[in-house]
Amino acid sequence: MHYTTHGSGPVVILIHGLFGDLDNLKSLGKALEDCFTVVRVDVANHGSSKHVSSMTYPSLADDVKQLLNTLNITDAIIVGHSMGGKIAMATALIYPECVSKLVIADIAPVAYSSRHDKVFNALETMPLRSIDGRRDALTHMQSLDIDDGTAMFLIKSLKRTDIGFEWKMNLTGLKQSYDDIISWPKFTTKYTGPCLLIRGGDSDYVTSAHRSAIIELFPAIKGKTIEGTGHWLHAQKANVFNRVVKDFLISN
Repeated sequence: MHYTTHGSGPVVILIHGLFGDLDNLKSLGKALEDCFTVVRVDVANHGSSKHVSSMTYPSLADDVKQLLNTLNITDAIIVGHSMGGKIAMATALIYPECVSKLVIADIAPVAYSSRHDKVFNALETMPLRSIDGRRDALTHMQSLDIDDGTAMFLIKSLKRTDIGFEWKMNLTGLKQSYDDIISWPKFTTKYTGPCLLIRGGDSDYVTSAHRSAIIELFPAIKGKTIEGTGHWLHAQKANVFNRVVKDFLISN
């Protein structure tokens, strides 16, 4: 698992969502570095991490555990957004002794229906060898009805090469793993440590229908809604999101 480390103090691991990389939570990392050692990671099939054909949440939790072993850390605070939130939750449920606190951003421990068909199509049909730069990439995304916010997020994963562009992410592996990514395994354990769930007020990823599933696995959980934000709450109101996370980590 590729990672970067900054700051000093108790260790906080930041885990990005689907199609992202370790820069997605960079703003939060900078906000925490004065009090914490911040470790930002690339999840498998993203950024500079390994390419795999299977991404189950137990296997992704094992990646986090391996990282802790590599860093010689016995326990850490784990913060995850979207898919990264599911990885964080799975890690806390499988290795509760390794997770001192947990922050989940706009995701629930439930299975979701498919909602990324347009995104996969836009990524797979990008003319990587002929585009001149990110402006061309944005035009391609817009032509396939990808909203500007999502398009700008996605094209951050473009990397220039000698023969054009390529995606940092492993699209083949992500597509093969997609059913597992949107699913959620059955857990019989609970995580009873300090836990915060932050949701976007305009997002449909966490609703009242998910309440019982959340509390069943995380009985000590606290909730916070950031109004005027959707699923990308950490980017839409970064200062508010960063403050909410930092306040929770310091006060709990």
